[in-house]
Amino acid sequence: MATGRGARRGSVNGGLMTKNATFRFALDQGVKLVGMAVILFWSAGTVNWWPGWALVLLTAGWTVAMIVILRDSPDLMAERLVPRKGAKRWDVAVVSAHGLVQSAVYVAGALDRRFGWTTSLPLAAQLAALVTSCLSYALFAWAASSNPFFSLIVRIQTDRGHAVATGGPYRLVRHPGYLGGILLSPSLGLLLGSWWAFSIGLVDSVLMVLRTRLEDRDLRRELPGYSEYASQVRYRLLPGIW
Repeated sequence: MATGRGARRGSVNGGLMTKNATFRFALDQGVKLVGMAVILFWSAGTVNWWPGWALVLLTAGWTVAMIVILRDSPDLMAERLVPRKGAKRWDVAVVSAHGLVQSAVYVAGALDRRFGWTTSLPLAAQLAALVTSCLSYALFAWAASSNPFFSLIVRIQTDRGHAVATGGPYRLVRHPGYLGGILLSPSLGLLLGSWWAFSIGLVDSVLMVLRTRLEDRDLRRELPGYSEYASQVRYRLLPGIW
């Protein structure tokens, strides 16, 4: 065990690394949150719009939750900020498409608010979508807290000792984070009160299903122990279905 000045210096350096990673991650997520709010309210032409504020607050809560979850894992924060060597090219393309589609959900919902394209969506449906969105984020956060290799881009993290995650929701399905994402985008469209945004959100759900299939294939091929795990947890997303 290290003792004395060397141990204290290592502890200080580790603390500074953690604080620096936390600051960078919080800044990155904060900029994205502000950008989302600008897109929403500028496109809507008003700030007097409760679904827009509900989405901003929901996303802010998610951001805080992720900072809390990752605060003791600066390497994972860095992993989620910048794709590293070995990132799958197909996933870089999928994540880029996901970002565009998600932005389109916000814009479509906001423009629908401005021009009144959707006239037949009851308030109860929006409130149900808000609850579903909260549950989707909760599932995503549960998956993130249960998987120390919960990267933004798919890659086999051999430099971090990548191992199979088997706890928490991973005891039930192999890709719980993607399940949360599949439910989230269409729910956000309904929360914003727009059938157009809901339809675009379904496109994002299809992207997440594709991503699930491709990642599962690569994990079987490249991550030691994953095939054995897959034989025990049989379903990717929905128990008894797929």
